[in-house]
Amino acid sequence: MQTGRGRGQGRGGRARGGSLVRTEEEQRKERRLWSRMEVQAALTLVLVLASVERSAGARCFSQFNQGQCVGELGEVEEDDCCQNPHYGHKDTDGQCRSCGPPVWSPWSSWSYCNILCGDGVSQRTRTCFGIGQSECENAEDKLQFQPCSGSCCDAKGWSLWQAWSSCTVSCGEGGVRTRHRVCSGPPECHAACTGPSDETEECPTSITCPVHGGWSGWSGWTECSGPCIAGSNIPSRTRRRSCSSPTPSADTRPPGNRCPGDELQRQGCTGLPNCPVDGGWGAWAPAGKCSASCGEGLQLSARTCDQPTPKYGGQFCAGPSTKATVCQVVCPVDGFWSGWSNWGECSSSCIPQGQAPVRTRSRSCTNPAPSTSPPGKGCSGERSQAQNCDQLPNCPVDGGWSSWTSFSACPVTCGVGLQVSDRKCNNPPAKHGGQPCPGEQRRSKICKTNVHCPVDGSWSSWSKWSKCKSPFGGRDIRCMEVRGSQKRIRECLHRDHNGSICIGDQLSEIRVCYDVHQCFLKGNWEGWENWSMCKPSCGKSQRFRRRFCKPNYSNYNPARHGQLVAFSGTPHADCGATPDGGPKIESQACSNLPPCP
Repeated sequence: MQTGRGRGQGRGGRARGGSLVRTEEEQRKERRLWSRMEVQAALTLVLVLASVERSAGARCFSQFNQGQCVGELGEVEEDDCCQNPHYGHKDTDGQCRSCGPPVWSPWSSWSYCNILCGDGVSQRTRTCFGIGQSECENAEDKLQFQPCSGSCCDAKGWSLWQAWSSCTVSCGEGGVRTRHRVCSGPPECHAACTGPSDETEECPTSITCPVHGGWSGWSGWTECSGPCIAGSNIPSRTRRRSCSSPTPSADTRPPGNRCPGDELQRQGCTGLPNCPVDGGWGAWAPAGKCSASCGEGLQLSARTCDQPTPKYGGQFCAGPSTKATVCQVVCPVDGFWSGWSNWGECSSSCIPQGQAPVRTRSRSCTNPAPSTSPPGKGCSGERSQAQNCDQLPNCPVDGGWSSWTSFSACPVTCGVGLQVSDRKCNNPPAKHGGQPCPGEQRRSKICKTNVHCPVDGSWSSWSKWSKCKSPFGGRDIRCMEVRGSQKRIRECLHRDHNGSICIGDQLSEIRVCYDVHQCFLKGNWEGWENWSMCKPSCGKSQRFRRRFCKPNYSNYNPARHGQLVAFSGTPHADCGATPDGGPKIESQACSNLPPCP
Protein backbone atom coordinates (compact mmCIF):
# COMPACT_ATOMS: atom_id res chain seq x y z
CA MET A 1 0.00 0.00 0.00
CA GLN A 2 1.38 3.40 -0.98
CA THR A 3 0.66 6.51 1.10
CA GLY A 4 0.64 10.23 0.50
CA ARG A 5 0.94 13.27 2.77
CA GLY A 6 -1.46 16.23 2.58
CA ARG A 7 -0.58 19.86 3.01
CA GLY A 8 -3.02 22.52 4.25
CA GLN A 9 -6.71 21.85 3.94
CA GLY A 10 -6.52 18.64 2.02
CA ARG A 11 -5.17 20.45 -1.01
CA GLY A 12 -3.87 17.47 -2.85
CA GLY A 13 -0.54 16.08 -1.78
CA ARG A 14 2.03 14.03 -3.68
CA ALA A 15 2.44 10.29 -3.53
CA ARG A 16 5.95 9.46 -2.48
CA GLY A 17 7.91 6.32 -2.46
CA GLY A 18 5.48 4.80 -5.01
CA SER A 19 6.57 2.33 -7.59
CA LEU A 20 3.57 2.93 -9.87
CA VAL A 21 3.46 5.69 -12.49
CA ARG A 22 0.31 7.82 -12.61
CA THR A 23 -1.65 7.52 -15.83
CA GLU A 24 -2.82 10.50 -17.83
CA GLU A 25 -6.37 9.78 -16.67
CA GLU A 26 -5.29 10.08 -13.01
CA GLN A 27 -3.47 13.32 -13.77
CA ARG A 28 -6.58 14.74 -15.44
CA LYS A 29 -8.71 13.74 -12.42
CA GLU A 30 -6.25 15.42 -10.07
CA ARG A 31 -6.31 18.63 -12.13
CA ARG A 32 -10.14 18.60 -12.08
CA LEU A 33 -10.04 18.09 -8.30
CA TRP A 34 -7.71 21.08 -7.88
CA SER A 35 -9.98 23.17 -10.08
CA ARG A 36 -13.08 22.26 -8.04
CA MET A 37 -11.31 23.03 -4.77
CA GLU A 38 -10.15 26.43 -6.03
CA VAL A 39 -13.70 27.31 -7.14
CA GLN A 40 -15.01 26.14 -3.75
CA ALA A 41 -12.44 28.29 -1.93
CA ALA A 42 -13.41 31.30 -4.03
CA LEU A 43 -17.11 30.76 -3.30
CA THR A 44 -16.34 30.38 0.40
CA LEU A 45 -14.45 33.68 0.37
CA VAL A 46 -17.38 35.40 -1.35
CA LEU A 47 -19.80 33.97 1.20
CA VAL A 48 -17.62 35.06 4.12
CA LEU A 49 -17.28 38.59 2.72
CA ALA A 50 -21.00 38.75 2.10
CA SER A 51 -21.79 37.52 5.59
CA VAL A 52 -19.76 40.39 7.09
CA GLU A 53 -22.30 42.81 5.73
CA ARG A 54 -25.43 40.88 6.69
CA SER A 55 -24.29 39.31 9.99
CA ALA A 56 -26.98 39.94 12.57
CA GLY A 57 -27.13 39.72 16.34
CA ALA A 58 -27.53 36.21 17.75
CA ARG A 59 -27.53 34.56 21.16
CA CYS A 60 -24.12 32.92 21.55
CA PHE A 61 -23.45 29.70 23.51
CA SER A 62 -20.14 28.17 24.61
CA GLN A 63 -21.10 24.58 23.68
CA PHE A 64 -23.02 22.87 20.87
CA ASN A 65 -24.02 19.28 21.63
CA GLN A 66 -26.17 17.35 19.15
CA GLY A 67 -28.56 20.22 18.44
CA GLN A 68 -28.56 21.64 21.97
CA CYS A 69 -26.99 24.99 22.86
CA VAL A 70 -25.45 25.05 26.35
CA GLY A 71 -23.80 27.84 28.37
CA GLU A 72 -25.27 31.10 27.08
CA LEU A 73 -22.72 33.91 26.81
CA GLY A 74 -24.96 36.72 25.56
CA GLU A 75 -25.91 38.43 22.32
CA VAL A 76 -23.21 39.21 19.76
CA GLU A 77 -22.92 39.26 16.01
CA GLU A 78 -23.09 35.79 14.50
CA ASP A 79 -19.66 36.18 12.89
CA ASP A 80 -18.05 37.00 16.25
CA CYS A 81 -19.74 34.04 17.92
CA CYS A 82 -18.65 31.66 15.17
CA GLN A 83 -14.99 32.57 15.46
CA ASN A 84 -14.95 29.46 17.69
CA PRO A 85 -16.03 26.30 15.80
CA HIS A 86 -17.12 24.62 19.06
CA TYR A 87 -19.74 27.34 19.80
CA GLY A 88 -23.42 27.41 18.87
CA HIS A 89 -25.92 30.23 18.33
CA LYS A 90 -29.64 30.86 18.23
CA ASP A 91 -31.31 33.26 15.83
CA THR A 92 -34.79 34.76 16.12
CA ASP A 93 -36.40 31.40 15.24
CA GLY A 94 -34.95 29.89 18.44
CA GLN A 95 -33.23 26.98 16.63
CA CYS A 96 -29.75 26.06 17.85
CA ARG A 97 -27.10 26.04 15.11
CA SER A 98 -23.49 24.91 15.16
CA CYS A 99 -20.52 27.12 14.32
CA GLY A 100 -18.44 24.10 13.23
CA PRO A 101 -18.01 22.30 9.91
CA PRO A 102 -20.99 20.29 8.61
CA VAL A 103 -21.39 16.87 10.24
CA TRP A 104 -24.21 14.36 10.54
CA SER A 105 -25.78 13.56 13.89
CA PRO A 106 -26.21 9.84 14.69
CA TRP A 107 -29.38 8.24 13.40
CA SER A 108 -32.22 8.44 15.89
CA SER A 109 -33.83 5.30 17.27
CA TRP A 110 -36.59 3.79 15.17
CA SER A 111 -39.96 5.27 16.01
CA TYR A 112 -42.97 3.24 17.07
CA CYS A 113 -45.11 1.88 14.25
CA ASN A 114 -47.36 4.62 12.86
CA ILE A 115 -50.29 2.17 12.65
CA LEU A 116 -51.65 0.72 15.89
CA CYS A 117 -52.96 -2.46 14.26
CA GLY A 118 -51.83 -3.75 10.88
CA ASP A 119 -49.10 -2.82 8.41
CA GLY A 120 -47.36 0.52 8.75
CA VAL A 121 -43.89 2.04 8.84
CA SER A 122 -41.47 3.25 11.49
CA GLN A 123 -38.96 5.96 10.77
CA ARG A 124 -35.64 7.34 11.93
CA THR A 125 -33.99 10.66 11.20
CA ARG A 126 -30.65 12.40 11.37
CA THR A 127 -29.67 16.06 11.16
CA CYS A 128 -26.78 17.82 9.45
CA PHE A 129 -25.26 20.35 11.84
CA GLY A 130 -22.74 23.05 11.05
CA ILE A 131 -22.02 25.84 8.61
CA GLY A 132 -22.88 24.82 5.05
CA GLN A 133 -25.33 22.05 5.86
CA SER A 134 -25.72 21.09 2.20
CA GLU A 135 -22.09 19.90 2.29
CA CYS A 136 -22.95 16.87 4.44
CA GLU A 137 -22.43 13.69 2.44
CA ASN A 138 -25.73 12.52 0.91
CA ALA A 139 -27.40 15.68 2.18
CA GLU A 140 -30.90 14.48 1.20
CA ASP A 141 -30.59 11.19 3.10
CA LYS A 142 -31.97 12.37 6.43
CA LEU A 143 -35.18 10.33 6.72
CA GLN A 144 -35.54 6.52 6.43
CA PHE A 145 -38.54 4.20 6.68
CA GLN A 146 -38.92 0.48 7.26
CA PRO A 147 -42.09 -1.66 7.35
CA CYS A 148 -43.61 -2.61 10.70
CA SER A 149 -46.70 -4.31 12.02
CA GLY A 150 -48.73 -2.57 14.69
CA SER A 151 -49.17 -4.83 17.71
CA CYS A 152 -51.78 -2.73 19.48
CA CYS A 153 -54.94 -4.30 18.05
CA ASP A 154 -56.32 -4.73 21.57
CA ALA A 155 -55.23 -1.33 22.88
CA LYS A 156 -57.76 -0.15 25.44
CA GLY A 157 -56.85 3.53 25.32
CA TRP A 158 -57.69 5.71 28.30
CA SER A 159 -58.81 4.33 31.63
CA LEU A 160 -61.86 5.86 33.32
CA TRP A 161 -61.33 9.25 34.94
CA GLN A 162 -60.27 9.03 38.56
CA ALA A 163 -62.25 10.88 41.22
CA TRP A 164 -61.95 14.65 41.44
CA SER A 165 -59.46 15.91 43.97
CA SER A 166 -60.56 18.10 46.86
CA CYS A 167 -61.08 21.76 46.11
CA THR A 168 -58.01 23.85 46.87
CA VAL A 169 -60.15 26.17 49.06
CA SER A 170 -62.79 25.25 51.65
CA CYS A 171 -64.79 28.47 51.38
CA GLY A 172 -65.13 31.45 49.10
CA GLU A 173 -64.02 31.50 45.45
CA GLY A 174 -60.83 30.96 43.46
CA GLY A 175 -60.44 27.21 44.10
CA VAL A 176 -59.73 24.49 41.53
CA ARG A 177 -59.92 20.71 41.50
CA THR A 178 -58.29 18.16 39.18
CA ARG A 179 -58.73 14.59 38.02
CA HIS A 180 -56.45 12.16 36.18
CA ARG A 181 -56.68 9.23 33.81
CA VAL A 182 -54.12 6.65 32.72
CA CYS A 183 -53.24 5.47 29.20
CA SER A 184 -53.30 1.70 29.37
CA GLY A 185 -50.86 -0.53 27.53
CA PRO A 186 -47.16 -0.34 26.63
CA PRO A 187 -45.58 2.90 25.30
CA GLU A 188 -45.89 1.86 21.65
CA CYS A 189 -49.68 1.78 22.08
CA HIS A 190 -50.05 5.22 23.64
CA ALA A 191 -51.08 6.69 20.28
CA ALA A 192 -54.49 5.16 21.00
CA CYS A 193 -54.89 7.78 23.73
CA THR A 194 -55.73 11.24 22.40
CA GLY A 195 -56.45 14.25 24.52
CA PRO A 196 -55.10 15.33 27.91
CA SER A 197 -54.37 13.01 30.82
CA ASP A 198 -55.45 15.65 33.36
CA GLU A 199 -58.45 17.94 33.66
CA THR A 200 -58.84 20.99 35.86
CA GLU A 201 -62.01 22.94 36.66
CA GLU A 202 -63.03 25.74 38.98
CA CYS A 203 -64.84 24.72 42.15
CA PRO A 204 -66.60 27.78 43.66
CA THR A 205 -68.10 26.95 47.05
CA SER A 206 -71.42 28.14 48.45
CA ILE A 207 -69.84 28.65 51.85
CA THR A 208 -68.88 32.15 52.89
CA CYS A 209 -65.53 32.20 54.61
CA PRO A 210 -65.68 33.27 58.28
CA VAL A 211 -64.24 36.65 59.20
CA HIS A 212 -62.08 36.42 62.30
CA GLY A 213 -62.08 39.34 64.70
CA GLY A 214 -59.22 41.76 65.18
CA TRP A 215 -58.56 44.25 67.99
CA SER A 216 -58.83 47.97 67.52
CA GLY A 217 -56.12 50.13 69.07
CA TRP A 218 -56.10 50.80 72.83
CA SER A 219 -57.98 53.86 74.09
CA GLY A 220 -56.19 56.41 76.27
CA TRP A 221 -55.82 55.74 80.02
CA THR A 222 -58.64 57.00 82.28
CA GLU A 223 -57.97 59.24 85.27
CA CYS A 224 -56.79 57.45 88.43
CA SER A 225 -59.66 56.40 90.76
CA GLY A 226 -58.20 58.43 93.63
CA PRO A 227 -55.78 61.36 94.12
CA CYS A 228 -53.45 59.54 96.58
CA ILE A 229 -52.50 56.21 98.13
CA ALA A 230 -54.28 55.46 101.37
CA GLY A 231 -52.36 52.64 103.02
CA SER A 232 -52.72 49.47 100.94
CA ASN A 233 -55.55 50.96 98.92
CA ILE A 234 -53.82 51.99 95.64
CA PRO A 235 -55.98 53.85 93.08
CA SER A 236 -56.05 52.42 89.52
CA ARG A 237 -56.66 53.53 85.96
CA THR A 238 -58.04 51.60 82.93
CA ARG A 239 -58.02 51.57 79.13
CA ARG A 240 -60.13 49.64 76.60
CA ARG A 241 -60.05 48.21 73.10
CA SER A 242 -62.80 46.66 71.00
CA CYS A 243 -62.94 43.54 68.78
CA SER A 244 -63.99 45.56 65.75
CA SER A 245 -61.06 45.64 63.36
CA PRO A 246 -62.72 43.62 61.84
CA THR A 247 -65.76 42.47 63.81
CA PRO A 248 -66.01 38.64 63.78
CA SER A 249 -68.73 37.34 61.48
CA ALA A 250 -71.78 35.85 63.17
CA ASP A 251 -73.75 34.72 60.08
CA THR A 252 -71.13 32.24 58.74
CA ARG A 253 -70.73 28.55 59.50
CA PRO A 254 -68.55 28.33 61.45
CA PRO A 255 -68.73 31.85 62.86
CA GLY A 256 -65.61 33.99 62.98
CA ASN A 257 -63.26 33.67 65.93
CA ARG A 258 -63.42 36.33 68.62
CA CYS A 259 -60.33 38.32 69.41
CA PRO A 260 -57.92 36.59 71.83
CA GLY A 261 -57.05 38.45 75.03
CA ASP A 262 -58.83 41.04 77.21
CA GLU A 263 -60.67 44.12 76.11
CA LEU A 264 -59.96 45.92 79.44
CA GLN A 265 -56.54 46.60 80.93
CA ARG A 266 -56.11 47.89 84.50
CA GLN A 267 -52.98 49.55 85.94
CA GLY A 268 -52.21 50.63 89.53
CA CYS A 269 -51.41 54.34 90.04
CA THR A 270 -48.30 53.64 92.11
CA GLY A 271 -46.81 56.96 91.18
CA LEU A 272 -49.34 58.92 93.32
CA PRO A 273 -48.32 60.42 96.68
CA ASN A 274 -49.54 58.86 99.89
CA CYS A 275 -52.72 60.42 101.38
CA PRO A 276 -52.08 62.83 104.36
CA VAL A 277 -52.75 61.44 107.93
CA ASP A 278 -53.79 64.10 110.51
CA GLY A 279 -52.22 63.82 113.97
CA GLY A 280 -54.01 63.27 117.35
CA TRP A 281 -52.81 64.22 120.87
CA GLY A 282 -51.70 61.66 123.32
CA ALA A 283 -52.01 62.08 127.13
CA TRP A 284 -50.22 64.95 128.90
CA ALA A 285 -46.79 64.12 130.21
CA PRO A 286 -45.61 65.31 133.57
CA ALA A 287 -44.14 68.75 133.46
CA GLY A 288 -40.45 68.84 132.85
CA LYS A 289 -37.59 71.05 131.94
CA CYS A 290 -37.86 72.25 128.34
CA SER A 291 -34.80 73.28 126.49
CA ALA A 292 -34.32 73.67 122.83
CA SER A 293 -31.39 74.36 120.61
CA CYS A 294 -33.51 76.53 118.40
CA GLY A 295 -36.30 78.84 119.34
CA GLU A 296 -37.45 79.23 123.00
CA GLY A 297 -37.19 76.66 125.69
CA LEU A 298 -39.97 76.08 128.22
CA GLN A 299 -40.55 74.31 131.42
CA LEU A 300 -43.69 72.66 130.68
CA SER A 301 -45.94 69.72 130.91
CA ALA A 302 -45.95 68.25 127.47
CA ARG A 303 -48.17 65.99 125.51
CA THR A 304 -47.26 64.09 122.38
CA CYS A 305 -49.07 64.20 119.05
CA ASP A 306 -48.89 60.45 118.42
CA GLN A 307 -52.45 59.21 118.51
CA PRO A 308 -51.94 59.01 115.55
CA THR A 309 -48.74 60.59 114.41
CA PRO A 310 -49.32 62.89 111.43
CA LYS A 311 -47.98 61.46 108.13
CA TYR A 312 -47.54 62.37 104.47
CA GLY A 313 -48.32 66.03 105.00
CA GLY A 314 -51.30 65.44 107.33
CA GLN A 315 -52.31 68.07 109.96
CA PHE A 316 -50.42 68.20 113.20
CA CYS A 317 -52.43 68.15 116.44
CA ALA A 318 -54.16 71.42 117.16
CA GLY A 319 -53.45 73.27 120.41
CA PRO A 320 -50.42 73.55 122.60
CA SER A 321 -48.29 70.61 123.52
CA THR A 322 -47.43 72.04 126.94
CA LYS A 323 -49.26 73.70 129.78
CA ALA A 324 -46.50 76.07 130.63
CA THR A 325 -44.53 78.64 128.82
CA VAL A 326 -44.18 77.35 125.33
CA CYS A 327 -40.78 77.30 123.65
CA GLN A 328 -41.63 77.56 119.99
CA VAL A 329 -39.00 75.64 118.00
CA VAL A 330 -39.21 75.21 114.23
CA CYS A 331 -37.21 72.09 113.17
CA PRO A 332 -36.12 71.17 109.62
CA VAL A 333 -38.15 68.48 107.72
CA ASP A 334 -36.12 65.81 105.81
CA GLY A 335 -37.36 64.57 102.46
CA PHE A 336 -38.62 61.02 101.75
CA TRP A 337 -39.23 59.18 98.50
CA SER A 338 -42.63 58.42 97.02
CA GLY A 339 -43.21 54.88 95.58
CA TRP A 340 -41.74 53.88 92.22
CA SER A 341 -43.93 54.47 89.17
CA ASN A 342 -44.77 51.57 86.78
CA TRP A 343 -42.20 50.70 84.16
CA GLY A 344 -42.71 52.67 80.98
CA GLU A 345 -42.95 51.24 77.45
CA CYS A 346 -39.75 49.92 75.81
CA SER A 347 -38.08 52.44 73.50
CA SER A 348 -38.50 49.98 70.56
CA SER A 349 -40.69 46.94 69.80
CA CYS A 350 -37.64 44.84 68.88
CA ILE A 351 -33.91 44.78 69.57
CA PRO A 352 -32.03 46.71 66.86
CA GLN A 353 -28.58 45.55 65.83
CA GLY A 354 -25.91 46.58 68.36
CA GLN A 355 -28.08 48.18 71.10
CA ALA A 356 -30.98 46.89 73.18
CA PRO A 357 -34.00 49.16 73.82
CA VAL A 358 -34.64 50.33 77.41
CA ARG A 359 -37.58 51.13 79.68
CA THR A 360 -37.59 53.47 82.70
CA ARG A 361 -39.43 54.21 85.94
CA SER A 362 -39.15 57.16 88.40
CA ARG A 363 -40.01 58.37 91.90
CA SER A 364 -40.19 61.82 93.54
CA CYS A 365 -38.84 63.24 96.82
CA THR A 366 -42.28 64.39 97.94
CA ASN A 367 -43.28 62.05 100.72
CA PRO A 368 -42.67 64.56 102.32
CA ALA A 369 -40.62 67.10 100.46
CA PRO A 370 -37.64 68.50 102.44
CA SER A 371 -38.33 71.81 104.12
CA THR A 372 -36.65 74.92 102.84
CA SER A 373 -36.44 77.03 106.00
CA PRO A 374 -34.74 75.66 107.89
CA PRO A 375 -33.47 73.40 105.14
CA GLY A 376 -34.19 69.70 105.52
CA LYS A 377 -32.14 66.89 104.11
CA GLY A 378 -32.91 65.74 100.56
CA CYS A 379 -33.77 62.15 99.63
CA SER A 380 -30.76 59.89 99.13
CA GLY A 381 -30.57 57.51 96.16
CA GLU A 382 -31.49 57.70 92.45
CA ARG A 383 -34.57 59.46 91.11
CA SER A 384 -35.00 57.12 88.07
CA GLN A 385 -34.05 53.61 86.95
CA ALA A 386 -33.47 52.16 83.44
CA GLN A 387 -33.70 48.51 82.40
CA ASN A 388 -32.74 46.76 79.10
CA CYS A 389 -35.64 45.14 77.26
CA ASP A 390 -33.74 41.89 76.61
CA GLN A 391 -36.87 39.78 76.29
CA LEU A 392 -37.87 41.37 72.96
CA PRO A 393 -37.19 39.67 69.59
CA ASN A 394 -34.34 40.90 67.41
CA CYS A 395 -35.31 43.42 64.75
CA PRO A 396 -35.17 42.08 61.14
CA VAL A 397 -31.99 43.16 59.34
CA ASP A 398 -32.35 43.48 55.57
CA GLY A 399 -29.35 42.39 53.53
CA GLY A 400 -27.18 44.91 51.71
CA TRP A 401 -24.86 44.37 48.74
CA SER A 402 -21.11 44.80 48.90
CA SER A 403 -19.40 46.64 46.06
CA TRP A 404 -19.04 44.88 42.69
CA THR A 405 -15.70 43.17 42.12
CA SER A 406 -13.72 44.06 39.03
CA PHE A 407 -14.61 42.10 35.90
CA SER A 408 -12.53 38.95 35.47
CA ALA A 409 -10.00 38.73 32.67
CA CYS A 410 -11.28 37.51 29.31
CA PRO A 411 -11.09 33.69 29.66
CA VAL A 412 -10.43 32.93 25.99
CA THR A 413 -7.64 33.74 23.56
CA CYS A 414 -9.82 33.46 20.45
CA GLY A 415 -13.46 34.04 19.59
CA VAL A 416 -15.65 35.54 22.31
CA GLY A 417 -15.78 34.82 26.04
CA LEU A 418 -17.64 35.89 29.14
CA GLN A 419 -16.24 38.18 31.82
CA VAL A 420 -17.96 38.14 35.20
CA SER A 421 -18.17 40.42 38.23
CA ASP A 422 -19.59 39.38 41.61
CA ARG A 423 -20.90 41.02 44.76
CA LYS A 424 -21.89 39.56 48.12
CA CYS A 425 -24.94 40.08 50.29
CA ASN A 426 -22.88 40.81 53.41
CA ASN A 427 -23.13 44.56 53.91
CA PRO A 428 -24.89 43.66 56.18
CA PRO A 429 -26.03 40.04 55.76
CA ALA A 430 -29.76 39.43 56.15
CA LYS A 431 -30.65 38.37 59.70
CA HIS A 432 -33.65 37.60 61.87
CA GLY A 433 -36.11 37.30 59.00
CA GLY A 434 -34.86 40.37 57.13
CA GLN A 435 -35.19 40.61 53.34
CA PRO A 436 -32.40 39.19 51.16
CA CYS A 437 -30.57 41.55 48.85
CA PRO A 438 -32.65 42.44 45.78
CA GLY A 439 -31.13 42.00 42.34
CA GLU A 440 -28.48 39.77 40.84
CA GLN A 441 -25.35 38.48 42.56
CA ARG A 442 -23.41 38.19 39.30
CA ARG A 443 -23.20 40.31 36.19
CA SER A 444 -21.40 39.50 32.99
CA LYS A 445 -20.31 41.01 29.73
CA ILE A 446 -19.00 39.54 26.51
CA CYS A 447 -15.38 40.11 25.58
CA LYS A 448 -14.17 39.89 21.98
CA THR A 449 -10.67 38.87 20.96
CA ASN A 450 -11.23 39.53 17.24
CA VAL A 451 -9.15 36.39 16.68
CA HIS A 452 -10.66 33.38 14.91
CA CYS A 453 -10.13 30.08 16.72
CA PRO A 454 -8.29 27.30 14.87
CA VAL A 455 -10.53 25.04 12.79
CA ASP A 456 -9.16 21.51 12.78
CA GLY A 457 -9.33 19.49 9.60
CA SER A 458 -11.62 16.47 9.21
CA TRP A 459 -11.32 13.69 6.68
CA SER A 460 -13.82 13.32 3.89
CA SER A 461 -15.14 9.85 3.14
CA TRP A 462 -12.94 7.69 0.97
CA SER A 463 -13.70 7.89 -2.73
CA LYS A 464 -14.71 4.75 -4.60
CA TRP A 465 -11.86 2.49 -5.64
CA SER A 466 -10.58 3.30 -9.10
CA LYS A 467 -10.66 0.72 -11.90
CA CYS A 468 -8.30 -2.19 -11.33
CA LYS A 469 -5.47 -1.70 -13.83
CA SER A 470 -2.37 -3.52 -14.87
CA PRO A 471 0.89 -2.06 -13.55
CA PHE A 472 2.33 -2.46 -17.03
CA GLY A 473 0.80 0.26 -19.12
CA GLY A 474 -2.70 -0.07 -20.55
CA ARG A 475 -2.88 -3.87 -20.71
CA ASP A 476 -6.39 -5.24 -20.19
CA ILE A 477 -6.40 -7.69 -17.27
CA ARG A 478 -10.16 -8.11 -16.91
CA CYS A 479 -11.17 -11.72 -16.18
CA MET A 480 -7.52 -12.73 -16.11
CA GLU A 481 -5.60 -14.23 -13.24
CA VAL A 482 -3.25 -11.25 -13.35
CA ARG A 483 -2.92 -8.93 -10.39
CA GLY A 484 -3.34 -5.20 -10.87
CA SER A 485 -3.72 -2.22 -8.57
CA GLN A 486 -6.39 0.32 -7.77
CA LYS A 487 -6.49 3.52 -5.76
CA ARG A 488 -8.86 5.57 -3.65
CA ILE A 489 -8.39 9.06 -2.17
CA ARG A 490 -9.78 11.29 0.55
CA GLU A 491 -9.43 14.97 1.43
CA CYS A 492 -8.64 16.84 4.63
CA LEU A 493 -11.53 19.30 4.68
CA HIS A 494 -12.40 22.47 6.60
CA ARG A 495 -8.95 23.14 8.12
CA ASP A 496 -8.49 26.88 8.65
CA HIS A 497 -6.89 29.49 10.90
CA ASN A 498 -3.87 27.32 11.71
CA GLY A 499 -6.00 24.41 12.94
CA SER A 500 -4.63 20.90 13.27
CA ILE A 501 -4.28 18.82 10.17
CA CYS A 502 -6.27 15.60 9.96
CA ILE A 503 -4.95 12.77 12.13
CA GLY A 504 -3.03 10.33 9.94
CA ASP A 505 -1.21 11.18 6.71
CA GLN A 506 -2.93 8.95 4.18
CA LEU A 507 -4.47 10.97 1.40
CA SER A 508 -4.63 7.85 -0.76
CA GLU A 509 -4.64 4.07 -0.51
CA ILE A 510 -3.45 1.55 -3.11
CA ARG A 511 -4.26 -2.14 -3.04
CA VAL A 512 -3.56 -5.18 -5.16
CA CYS A 513 -6.61 -6.42 -7.05
CA TYR A 514 -8.08 -8.74 -9.66
CA ASP A 515 -10.41 -7.16 -12.24
CA VAL A 516 -13.47 -9.45 -12.24
CA HIS A 517 -15.98 -6.89 -13.51
CA GLN A 518 -18.67 -8.63 -15.64
CA CYS A 519 -16.68 -11.85 -15.64
CA PHE A 520 -18.66 -15.10 -15.82
CA LEU A 521 -17.99 -17.14 -12.70
CA LYS A 522 -19.58 -20.02 -10.90
CA GLY A 523 -21.05 -19.23 -7.48
CA ASN A 524 -22.80 -20.59 -4.42
CA TRP A 525 -26.00 -19.38 -2.76
CA GLU A 526 -25.37 -17.94 0.73
CA GLY A 527 -28.64 -16.64 2.19
CA TRP A 528 -30.30 -13.27 1.70
CA GLU A 529 -28.81 -9.80 1.64
CA ASN A 530 -30.27 -7.21 4.07
CA TRP A 531 -33.52 -5.50 3.17
CA SER A 532 -33.18 -2.11 1.54
CA MET A 533 -34.90 0.95 3.00
CA CYS A 534 -38.39 1.88 1.77
CA LYS A 535 -38.16 3.80 -1.52
CA PRO A 536 -39.53 6.37 -2.14
CA SER A 537 -40.02 7.84 1.33
CA CYS A 538 -43.60 8.93 0.65
CA GLY A 539 -46.73 7.65 -1.05
CA LYS A 540 -46.61 4.19 -2.62
CA SER A 541 -43.34 2.58 -1.59
CA GLN A 542 -41.61 -0.80 -1.25
CA ARG A 543 -38.32 -2.38 -0.23
CA PHE A 544 -36.22 -5.20 -1.72
CA ARG A 545 -33.73 -7.89 -0.86
CA ARG A 546 -31.73 -10.32 -3.01
CA ARG A 547 -30.38 -13.77 -2.52
CA PHE A 548 -26.62 -13.54 -2.21
CA CYS A 549 -24.81 -15.50 -4.92
CA LYS A 550 -21.19 -15.65 -3.72
CA PRO A 551 -18.75 -15.89 -6.68
CA ASN A 552 -16.26 -18.75 -6.64
CA TYR A 553 -12.76 -17.22 -6.77
CA SER A 554 -10.97 -20.52 -6.20
CA ASN A 555 -8.98 -20.14 -9.45
CA TYR A 556 -7.43 -16.90 -8.21
CA ASN A 557 -4.54 -16.71 -5.75
CA PRO A 558 -6.19 -14.86 -2.83
CA ALA A 559 -2.98 -13.51 -1.27
CA ARG A 560 0.29 -11.87 -2.26
CA HIS A 561 3.18 -11.85 0.23
CA GLY A 562 0.67 -12.55 3.01
CA GLN A 563 -1.62 -9.68 1.96
CA LEU A 564 -5.14 -10.39 0.74
CA VAL A 565 -5.87 -9.41 -2.85
CA ALA A 566 -9.15 -7.56 -3.50
CA PHE A 567 -11.64 -8.55 -6.22
CA SER A 568 -12.71 -5.40 -8.09
CA GLY A 569 -15.97 -5.00 -9.94
CA THR A 570 -19.21 -6.97 -10.11
CA PRO A 571 -18.94 -10.35 -11.81
CA HIS A 572 -21.74 -12.34 -13.45
CA ALA A 573 -21.93 -15.09 -10.84
CA ASP A 574 -23.97 -18.14 -11.82
CA CYS A 575 -25.36 -20.02 -8.84
CA GLY A 576 -27.97 -21.93 -10.80
CA ALA A 577 -31.41 -22.53 -9.41
CA THR A 578 -32.19 -21.43 -5.88
CA PRO A 579 -32.05 -24.17 -3.25
CA ASP A 580 -35.76 -24.01 -2.47
CA GLY A 581 -36.86 -23.09 -5.96
CA GLY A 582 -37.94 -19.68 -4.75
CA PRO A 583 -37.32 -16.26 -6.30
CA LYS A 584 -33.95 -14.58 -6.39
CA ILE A 585 -35.43 -11.18 -5.48
CA GLU A 586 -38.13 -10.43 -2.89
CA SER A 587 -40.10 -7.22 -2.46
CA GLN A 588 -42.28 -6.00 0.37
CA ALA A 589 -44.78 -3.16 0.28
CA CYS A 590 -44.29 -0.30 2.73
CA SER A 591 -47.79 0.72 3.81
CA ASN A 592 -49.19 3.93 5.25
CA LEU A 593 -46.28 6.23 4.45
CA PRO A 594 -47.04 9.95 4.49
CA PRO A 595 -48.41 11.22 1.17
CA CYS A 596 -45.97 12.82 -1.24
CA PRO A 597 -46.18 16.60 -1.41
